Amino acid sequence: QVQLVESGGGLVQAGGSLRLSCAASGGTFSNYAMGWFRQAPGKEREFVAAISQSGGSTYYADSVKGRFTISRDNAKNTVYLQMNSLKPEDTAVYYCAAHRATSYTAVVVTTNHEYGYWGQGTQVTVSS
Repeated sequence: QVQLVESGGGLVQAGGSLRLSCAASGGTFSNYAMGWFRQAPGKEREFVAAISQSGGSTYYADSVKGRFTISRDNAKNTVYLQMNSLKPEDTAVYYCAAHRATSYTAVVVTTNHEYGYWGQGTQVTVSS
């Protein structure tokens, strides 16, 4: 079973940047496709970005495309979310999630119900 711990959240002004990290333990990290989701107060959790097991494929929500970059370092068992040009509407708790792939075929998972493992979340607040 994989455990996930996010870090890197905080308070930033609009236009600023943050880099979130998600450290995984307890499993073979390269067997997992990874994703980032976020949940703002009063709203449902929404997909942000996803990356395949090797990092060769990525996918982004339209709302963050061109501003956010997901990456992973399988040697460090860590997935990252670089967030640039932040907007107040990016304010949310950000969660990383892991999907155990059943084959070596690269997968990018965008739906939250397909992820079996979740971190505790990290708060990102963007002030205007």
